[in-house]
Amino acid sequence: MRWLEVKQTSNISGHVSIPGSKNSSLALLPAAMLTSDKVIIDGIPDIYDVRVIRKIAESIGVEMHLDSGESCVINAANVENAELPIAMTSSFRASYYFVGALLHKCKSVTLGYPGGDNFVDRPIDQHMKVFRSFGAEIIQGHDRYTVIADKLSGCEIYFDMITSGATMNAVLLAVLAEGTTKLRNAATDPEVVDLCNMLNLMGAQIAGAGTDVIRIQGVKKLHGCTYKVIPDRLIASAFLMTVGLTKGTITVHNVIPEHMKSCLYKLQEVGIEIDVKEDSITASCKGIIRATRVRTGMYPIFYTDIQQPMTSLLLMAEGKSIITDPVYPHRFSHVPELNKLGADIKVRSGTALIKGGNMLYGGIVHATDVRAGTCLIMAGLAAEGVTRITGIEHVERGYADIVRLYESAGISIRKCEGDLHRTIADDCEFTPTA
Repeated sequence: MRWLEVKQTSNISGHVSIPGSKNSSLALLPAAMLTSDKVIIDGIPDIYDVRVIRKIAESIGVEMHLDSGESCVINAANVENAELPIAMTSSFRASYYFVGALLHKCKSVTLGYPGGDNFVDRPIDQHMKVFRSFGAEIIQGHDRYTVIADKLSGCEIYFDMITSGATMNAVLLAVLAEGTTKLRNAATDPEVVDLCNMLNLMGAQIAGAGTDVIRIQGVKKLHGCTYKVIPDRLIASAFLMTVGLTKGTITVHNVIPEHMKSCLYKLQEVGIEIDVKEDSITASCKGIIRATRVRTGMYPIFYTDIQQPMTSLLLMAEGKSIITDPVYPHRFSHVPELNKLGADIKVRSGTALIKGGNMLYGGIVHATDVRAGTCLIMAGLAAEGVTRITGIEHVERGYADIVRLYESAGISIRKCEGDLHRTIADDCEFTPTA
């Protein structure tokens, strides 16, 4: 068994260089397959999900090389079919991007239904709507689906809900479709803009990225380019929150502050001091954390992907805080784990009621997804004793080297392997009875 071990930490002082965005990378890598030319993307994190993309891509003839400098070289010139491995695509949430990337070239794409972190509310109906809108046929089986199209035609799509994944998939299909495509109620996330920027550099004609209406004029061909992925705003936000649990100061470098405004305003509201520079942000906290209300939403609203770390931060606030997540109302698997450490949180209909100010104590907890893992690490920093976190394979979906990253911030964390229960027993002191 593997686990992370976190000890109570106070008065941190550190600097963290934020890696490239996971969510951008998961779309940029398939996007590079839209051309037969070589594409180089800098800043791709060497995380589990990226390695899965590489295995899937290599299974159909794509050459993909990720060097130690986080520069990824992609060459899809030799792709002839898109019969993707069912097991791998089923275990990977963002596998649907392969449809947008390969349907033009291969006319048919077969893959498993997307898995990954299971938040229950991750339907792919909006993706299916996108495929059909461009003229594709969908054949659905019990464990896989096939999307078929001899020709893709530009169209107008109004998304029933704001969805960054389906917006990006529609963009991937539209850039080489015949005619004009207009996407309404489109997601405005920085990751959507990042994808559009790279595609425009490859020769696409996309306007309006970052607004809720995106217009794409289809082109006949895309060419190669060299591009750099944006920084991961989710990792940066979580690091800024840690000072509320540990006190002290932390500076995150390689960030785009504009992408994090809703988070920064909320952190200032609860009592964390924020100093913003051009490409860095410093957070410090010496006083108390104030209780607050948080309602998540799609960008630019306070983003749902950091409600779990925010929950840990609000454990430090005297009084009652409320977090409502209408985007993923079932993403509260971290709550019973936090309660094991002494937290007092109740969940009702997609809302967490947090009674802050309780003493936290180390224990064994389990991470069910990337952000839940981050949240538990943060709680461990404030818990008396040692906190051991299992399920670290989920954490590795979003962090290339979590130990190095946290150590640079002055936070003590280590990765362990072996018999967890024996380790705990060895840590205990037993007094023999008379």
